[in-house]
Amino acid sequence: MNKNGFTLVEMLIALAIFGMITAAGVALLTLTVRTQATSDRLLDALGALRRTGALLNADLAQAAPRRWRDADGEPHPAFTGSNMASADGALLTLVRRGADDADCARDPVRRVDYRLANGVLERRSYGAVDGDPPVVTAALLDGVRTARLRYRDRRGDWHATWEPTDAAELPAAVELVVDSAGEGVVRQLFLVGSPR
Repeated sequence: MNKNGFTLVEMLIALAIFGMITAAGVALLTLTVRTQATSDRLLDALGALRRTGALLNADLAQAAPRRWRDADGEPHPAFTGSNMASADGALLTLVRRGADDADCARDPVRRVDYRLANGVLERRSYGAVDGDPPVVTAALLDGVRTARLRYRDRRGDWHATWEPTDAAELPAAVELVVDSAGEGVVRQLFLVGSPR
């Protein structure tokens, strides 16, 4: 007898093999999509950390020994810093040379501060050194549990806060330790001011 076509058993075996190949392909595609999403998330976190370090490095390298006044006219040191966020969330405040915009020729110094607000490390830039409210607030790192700072003086001693007797004195270096949900604990060191 001449056979034309497939038997039921052959058809079931072919469908089972096709199903296994399809399941393996779907699993591989799912794994690839998950890996790409994880890679993107980690690269975004690393990018935010590097941007924060670069911005903080630029601000600290341009730190100027110039005192500033608040909106009430009260004088403040050129550089103030605490170990952890203060009551208003400020970690450090400094006056830096250079400006973020074209007004650099008019006023070549700016005041900036870094603060921790609701788990976000922020940089605030002020329109002028004295008295102005912040004009630009930039969110740098998200998901920050704690941020701690230490300050190194010119003798090489580390301090939890920066409270010099000379209001124009700057630290030699700053250490930032950030504990965030995504990256864990990251420690960075920065030099302050230009080399002498």
